[in-house]
Amino acid sequence: MTMQKALGTRRLSALSVRTALFVCAVAAVAATAVVPTAAAAAAAAGTDYHARVLRVLEQTPLIDGHNDLAWEIRDRYKSRLASIDLKTDTSKLPVGTDMAPLMTDIVRLRAGHVGGQFWSVWVPVDVKGPEAVELTLEQIDLVKRLATRYPADLEMAYTAADVRRIHRAGKIASLIGIEGGHQIDNSLAVLRQMYDLGARYMTLTHSRNTGWADSATDAPRHHGLAPFGEDVVREMNRLGMLVDLSHVSPDTMRAALRVSTAPVIFSHSSARALVDHPRDVPDDVLKLVAANGGVVMVNFATGYVSEEVNRWEADRAAEMARYDSPPFGGLYIGQPDRAKAALAAWEREHPKPQATLAQVADHIDHIRQVAGIDHVGLGSDFDGIPETPRGLEGVDKYPDLLAELMRRGWSDGDVAKLAGANVLRVMADCEHVAATLRSQQPSEAVFEASPAPAADTH
Repeated sequence: MTMQKALGTRRLSALSVRTALFVCAVAAVAATAVVPTAAAAAAAAGTDYHARVLRVLEQTPLIDGHNDLAWEIRDRYKSRLASIDLKTDTSKLPVGTDMAPLMTDIVRLRAGHVGGQFWSVWVPVDVKGPEAVELTLEQIDLVKRLATRYPADLEMAYTAADVRRIHRAGKIASLIGIEGGHQIDNSLAVLRQMYDLGARYMTLTHSRNTGWADSATDAPRHHGLAPFGEDVVREMNRLGMLVDLSHVSPDTMRAALRVSTAPVIFSHSSARALVDHPRDVPDDVLKLVAANGGVVMVNFATGYVSEEVNRWEADRAAEMARYDSPPFGGLYIGQPDRAKAALAAWEREHPKPQATLAQVADHIDHIRQVAGIDHVGLGSDFDGIPETPRGLEGVDKYPDLLAELMRRGWSDGDVAKLAGANVLRVMADCEHVAATLRSQQPSEAVFEASPAPAADTH
């Protein structure tokens, strides 16, 4: 019996060893299976770009540098806010001939996780003098009425700290930008009053020259800034108003960057190296912006971001001139129906190219490469452009653009800078410069018109 017990004990021991070895083997296999699963989960989290975007925008307000909804409300609804409900999708509203669907409403601002918006208070360049000032005041009033009408969603902001506070409260910070120096009627006193009413940037020109600065889309007159234009820049620095160089000529850009002691912005401009359009920013200026500490906020206008669209638009303009150029030019001068039919036939034979979200991302990438990650932002020009790139149809599409940049390798920190941190830094720096200049008296410079260029008599 003792021998049998001993033999049995040895058999049990051998069985226990085999069992233990089997358990260890299973555990090892299980352990090796967990490692790739965890790695796969981490990789999946990194490629869930929209989740990453939303985490970024919870902490950093997405701030767009330029939106023209205020003028569209004036133009389409006679400035009557009761005539349009921004709590509904305004893209579904009926539009007139040659009018684009609206690109902005609170529903889509929320879907786009917008944290701050510079609302343009643009008035047309053919409105001049005291009338331009009056219309600007009315547009400022309209923006403020928007915030009053939708207090759960919009709140007026005047400083970088205001923007952050409003974003933390779950609302959209509303800021005011003047889009053209013609709107101050050559008066620093008017400029100061506009600042007191809440305007926090002014574009030095719009599509035409002022008496003191050259536009990108007009024949050069001053070759940059006239002396009064330099006074305007210095007074804006003293006030703490951002100098906006969108729309101005390259010479005006360089002159303003030379004069300004505060960082400047381009509220809605793209990269000229990619599309040779005068509204875009040359590389040498991008480098000056980096040295200045400013920010270029990329525009979504299709002709500014797609060279194919830019060329098509130029060709179409040439066709229009070929068919009808009053008073003496054109194949079908005085025959508008024939000219219209001929242009329609040309458009059928030459369909318009489509700009894309990816091309906007290309401009953002280029500005980052030339100026640096600290000097690029977003300035859509929504509701100021007749059409949008595919994929960027309205203010709800910003997360898609940011996700595209993440797919290209942008980190969360990079995206946060682009979305709003860069322009917030510029605002705070501009406020700091103003604080250092607080002891200075307001400028008493007076505009003096420069002589008009001599007429060509040849």
